Amino acid sequence: MSETIVEVNHLRKEFNGTVAVADLSFTVQRGEIVGLLGANGAGKTTAIQTLLGLIKLTGGTVRVFGMDLERHRVDILQRANFCSAYTGLPSNLKVWENLYIFARIYGVADHKRKTDDLLALLEISHLRKAITGHLSSGESTRVNICKALLNDPELLLLDEPTASLDPDIADKVRKLLRRIQRERNITMIYTSHNMRDVQEVCDRVLFMHKGRIIAQGTPQQVMDQFNQTSLEDVFISVARGGDVLTPNTEER
Repeated sequence: MSETIVEVNHLRKEFNGTVAVADLSFTVQRGEIVGLLGANGAGKTTAIQTLLGLIKLTGGTVRVFGMDLERHRVDILQRANFCSAYTGLPSNLKVWENLYIFARIYGVADHKRKTDDLLALLEISHLRKAITGHLSSGESTRVNICKALLNDPELLLLDEPTASLDPDIADKVRKLLRRIQRERNITMIYTSHNMRDVQEVCDRVLFMHKGRIIAQGTPQQVMDQFNQTSLEDVFISVARGGDVLTPNTEER
């Protein structure tokens, strides 16, 4: 039987009376890559921040590795990590210096060997002594992924990992993530506005709209539910459709 890594039950989050997440429930199994999708304002970022324990729930529960997030946040985060295209590493440090600092924060044993192995895995060993702020978008993304793998996470949260990348580098990053997932059986939760990313990388998707999940399943199942031929068409339909309640209903 598969092992449940993330279990979210009736999550609700309000900010000064404004509902960011209304009622969110889902599970993620070990080794799955699950896409969390939706237009801006759907609640994706709030959900990710909740899973990281950065914001306190208004209601509901979150369990990760079978532990309650609010009571065992440190234990959980020691087995997880996070990577975002919008969170940069200190730009004035060399790549190896940034990775050394995070390796010490994470308590990584034999950090030099670990860093060298990950730089080789991501094919950026030649950037070891480069100034982080001088890297291209693609190089920065791979360094961020390298940082996120330092503690051998069982759960990896990815926020728009291919944003601003050209198609060639984005394709390489997608293939790299799939390879890492296969080789290490890492569970990943993946947010993206790039529907090609999602279709190629994710085993299952959760489509959010106004703080709720309105569709879930494999990418193909979600396309079928909305009678669309691509996830991009589903995304556009949801973004333009107003108050979408259920799939296979006409826009109001």
